Amino acid sequence: MTKRSEALCNLARLCLLMLLMLTPVVAFASGDAGHAESGVVFKDFLYRCFNFALLVGLLVYFLRKPIREGLTSRREGIAKTLADAEAAKQSAEAKFREYSEKLAKATEEIEHITASIHREGELERDKILAAAKEMAVKIEQEAESKASGVVAKARTELREEAARLAVELAEDMLKKQVSTDDQKRLVNEYMQKMGELH
Repeated sequence: MTKRSEALCNLARLCLLMLLMLTPVVAFASGDAGHAESGVVFKDFLYRCFNFALLVGLLVYFLRKPIREGLTSRREGIAKTLADAEAAKQSAEAKFREYSEKLAKATEEIEHITASIHREGELERDKILAAAKEMAVKIEQEAESKASGVVAKARTELREEAARLAVELAEDMLKKQVSTDDQKRLVNEYMQKMGELH
């Protein structure tokens, strides 16, 4: 409670107390009305009415401004509370719109990132497949090259082996067919040809 509201409450209590104090006096005065003269009763009634009117007038005079100020401040307080509530409502709605926009943007960004990850995954898969195919071709070429090299080497070795075997076979055949006399004659012919050349 504000100080003005507290002062108004105290003043209202004081007025109520004064009215309660006047009630027995009026009742007491009306109880003796049968014994007194009617003119005295009327004067007493007028006096009491004047006192009551004076009391009401004084209360209105002194309490009008504080009550008006209290009511005005109360009205202003209520208006301020309503304005604050409206501002808080608008702020909350603005925050709600802002967060809704952020959520929509975040959802869109997540979808974009997911699509990007899928595209990158597909590109990476294609790269890996292309590299694997290229490597398979290279391995096949190397295998063919090595195989042809091995085959060529084997052919060369087979030729050499065949030539060696042929020479050995020819030697054996010559040894069996050529006698010592044939050998002497071949040496002599060779020597003669050498002599003729020099």
